Amino acid sequence: MFEKLRIREHMEVATSTGQHVGTVDDVKDDQIKLTRTDSADGAHHYIAFENVDKIEDNRVYLKEGTPIPMGVGAN
Repeated sequence: MFEKLRIREHMEVATSTGQHVGTVDDVKDDQIKLTRTDSADGAHHYIAFENVDKIEDNRVYLKEGTPIPMGVGAN
C-alpha cells in the first residue's frame, strides 16, 4: 500500500506498463486531479486513489486494468 501523502503536484501518472496518463495537478480527498494540459478536451480529470498501485521514481503507477478517463494521455 502506498502513502497518499507521497503524491505531489507535477508527478507523472502512468499506466501499469509505464504509458503516460497525465500529470498530478492536485490531491483532493481520495482522488488525484490531473492537469488540463495533458487532456485532449482541456478539462481536469480525476483518478481514484484505489487505482494507484505504487509510487516509484517520482511516478504514480496505476493498477493494471484501471479505466483511463476519455481525453487523457493514454487514449
